[in-house]
Amino acid sequence: MLNVLAMILAGGRVDELDVLTFFRPKSAVPFGGIYRIIDFSLSNLMHSGIEKVGILSQYRPFYLMNHITNGAPWDMVGRDRFA
Repeated sequence: MLNVLAMILAGGRVDELDVLTFFRPKSAVPFGGIYRIIDFSLSNLMHSGIEKVGILSQYRPFYLMNHITNGAPWDMVGRDRFA
């Protein structure tokens, strides 16, 4: 899937998760220790063979960018680029 670009809408803050999303977007809320909610979407894209991913975030994007870094934990920097 060389010509496929996936866009993830990493939403903002919701009132139902008031305490959890006060300082971070809901996509960066911790789940199961070291994981974040956005990790499920990124893992599914990686296993589907989609390598080009864009993440759209509006509410406090620094926390999400800090977790994602360059995409290496999900092999989103491109397969065999660091080999």
